[in-house]
Amino acid sequence: MAKAASEFAEHGVQRRLGGATLRLVIAIALTFSTYQLVVAAFHPLSSLVMRSIHVGFLLLLTFLLFPPSPHGRLTRVPWYDWLLAGIGFSFGLYQWAFEGELIQRAGDPTTLDLVVGSLSIVLVFEGTRRVIGLALPLVCGAFLLFGLFGQYLPEPLAHRGYAFSQVVDQLGFGTEGIYGIPTLVSATYIFLFILFGAFLEKAGMINLFNSLALGFVGHTKGGPAKVAVFSSALMGTISGSGVANVLTTGQFTIPLMKRFGYSGVFAGAVEATSSMGGQIMPPVMGAVAFIMAENLNVPYAEIVKAAAIPAILYYVTAFWMVHLEAGRVSLLGLPKEQCPNPWRAMCESWYLILPLAALVWMLFNGFTPMFAGMVGLSLTAILLLGAALAARISGTAFRVVFWVAVGLGASAFAKWGIQAILALIAVLVAACFGVKGGRKTLHAMRASLVDGALQALPVGVACVVVGIIIGILTLTGAASSFAGYILQVGEKSLFLSLMLTMLVCLVLGMGIPTIPNYIITSAIAAPALLKLGVPLIVSHMFVFYFGIMADLTPPVALAAFAASSIAKEPPMRIGFKAVQVAIAGFVVPYMAVYDNALMLQGDWTLAAVAYIVFKALVSIALWGAAAIGHLFAPLNWLERLIAAAAAFFLVAALPLTDEIGFAIAALFLGWHGWRGRRAARSGPA
Repeated sequence: MAKAASEFAEHGVQRRLGGATLRLVIAIALTFSTYQLVVAAFHPLSSLVMRSIHVGFLLLLTFLLFPPSPHGRLTRVPWYDWLLAGIGFSFGLYQWAFEGELIQRAGDPTTLDLVVGSLSIVLVFEGTRRVIGLALPLVCGAFLLFGLFGQYLPEPLAHRGYAFSQVVDQLGFGTEGIYGIPTLVSATYIFLFILFGAFLEKAGMINLFNSLALGFVGHTKGGPAKVAVFSSALMGTISGSGVANVLTTGQFTIPLMKRFGYSGVFAGAVEATSSMGGQIMPPVMGAVAFIMAENLNVPYAEIVKAAAIPAILYYVTAFWMVHLEAGRVSLLGLPKEQCPNPWRAMCESWYLILPLAALVWMLFNGFTPMFAGMVGLSLTAILLLGAALAARISGTAFRVVFWVAVGLGASAFAKWGIQAILALIAVLVAACFGVKGGRKTLHAMRASLVDGALQALPVGVACVVVGIIIGILTLTGAASSFAGYILQVGEKSLFLSLMLTMLVCLVLGMGIPTIPNYIITSAIAAPALLKLGVPLIVSHMFVFYFGIMADLTPPVALAAFAASSIAKEPPMRIGFKAVQVAIAGFVVPYMAVYDNALMLQGDWTLAAVAYIVFKALVSIALWGAAAIGHLFAPLNWLERLIAAAAAFFLVAALPLTDEIGFAIAALFLGWHGWRGRRAARSGPA
């Protein structure tokens, strides 16, 4: 458990606990996961109480696992952290204990309310600093200071002034502060889908993904790096965390790439780039997708639909860059005989696809993400337990019948309600106690519950603290000022407005994670882009996409730091190389803004979608060739500039720019092909 805990820390150093303290932390993590499952299945509490207890568990585990300084003693929990952990959890229960009274005196807090609210905000700041680092608390602290003292700022920035009690009541007890929409999403969808991913990992999904990736692309040119892209794309379907993706698939792919000739820097960059795409890869996207669905009040399936083509293009970009780099340095693939048979791997582990297939089907057939996630998680648990029982059943035919019965039975139970599914799981758990190997499976399930709770800490505290920004923006109306500036710029050029929004995303992303980055920029920039004619989902996806790219951007590139621990290379070098690998992907959001069919928005047709996808693929191919300096043969600087110019015209979406872009691309490809053939003929001579 200690190892798992350290793996998923995006910042901060975790304690290395043992003995009774470790057992207690495991028990708390199990209780946390159990509480979240009960809430998801039965909804026994009001929304605000459910959020506050979720925050209480986050603070409890944070102060027990993360020390105030990485240089202190890491093998025990000092008395003051026990105290902070207890206070943080008790404040989470405060909303439950005084729910009725707090509703009656809303807007008129008592002295005790102010003390509890103020200390809760302070504990959230400190917990976030320990888990994520100093950057995000500083950004949120600046917003808090603005709410408290903004009336003293110069006129364009100043607000009318708000009492301390009003600010604390807004942030500490309302639904637009630390218990706001991000916390609601963290306490429902995000936690559930993190558990879903943890259970699938224990069931062997990562091994299946690696076998499929090796079997399909491992033997091609630059195969090991293509395996990294392929397996990370598959992993992205079940894990919305880029850092977790790096630390799982990267343990296999980065050493493989280095062994076959790629530099450690390029290997780490490819894995970091590929892994971060998991946040926009359906069906289980990153936490931001669930927050976006809640903010926009649209079904999660609509977000998935809008993200599907850009996500595929993102991975096409990474795959293409790897292919070009392999050609540039003449790297071959793995020997065919060393690659597993992907079809055999699929036949042996086909049942692992059932939970994912059920999840996709339910999301696109009107079920809520909460219920779909519970069914997917329950199906995975059924498969884990069923595997332990099936291992004791002789006869291949009988085992196949058993798996079919489990799959069909679980699907039927899904129609009757989650209680029936949980009853089936209880029966299987009881059966596993009496089967050889069954206890091992139960231990694996317990480990999944613990890992899920620990993986939820960085995401959860980020969601909680960023609620302070939302609360202050809502209270003061400050978002309208920046939005007005974007509108002024947009009157002259939509492109400049998009560039400004992109730069804000990238700059913010250098210091804070994707979730707060999206929340800040979407609250400020997305409404302005809407007034400039950009559809709401497209504008939010634009911000989301560049929030992901920011996680690859030094100096604080979380995915690069995670990859550097495996590649044994400086994280800054990996970060800069990752930006180069992902450079062609920067064009996709712009193309979606200028042609909404790329995100399946507006009055799109199949012909319109096919055209914009073809144009995007050509643009990505040209950007990649210009960035790497290789296509069919090495490119000189003039050819690289021409390729970049053609790609730019294809993105610009102004009158005649498509025609100019395709014409330049055709001339470039013709010239480059002719020059390559001439060089090949003259080479032997």
